[in-house]
Amino acid sequence: MERRTASVSGTGSPVDGVLAVAAIVLSLLVAAWALVATLRHRPPDRVQLIGLAVMELLLLGLGVLAGVALAGGEQPGEPGAFFGYLVTLVCLPPLAAVLARMEPTRWGSAIVCAICLVTPVVVIRLQQTWELIGG
Repeated sequence: MERRTASVSGTGSPVDGVLAVAAIVLSLLVAAWALVATLRHRPPDRVQLIGLAVMELLLLGLGVLAGVALAGGEQPGEPGAFFGYLVTLVCLPPLAAVLARMEPTRWGSAIVCAICLVTPVVVIRLQQTWELIGG
């Protein structure tokens, strides 16, 4: 039997909503931009780095929403996995920026593209681990 927790927004998960959708869309846009740069043999540019910074702000917002829900007494269905995904998610954009700056060739853009393609998957897994109770 599957139970779901209530959330601050009433949708079933505090990490499900506008911020999550915005983070996913922005991540895919930055990935597309970085892919074009990679195919054109261009190093990471300001657009990629600004996109990563904005994406980090959105992901930190998701973390704040999760913190507010936890402070309100809600619990994720899989706490260990949830916190693991949350920490990973918040670390991805800075990691991409650092690695891209260390590799000022087309491969730096490829790194940004790869990490931006992983981010939506981690956002979705974060949402799923909040909603599951009792696996």
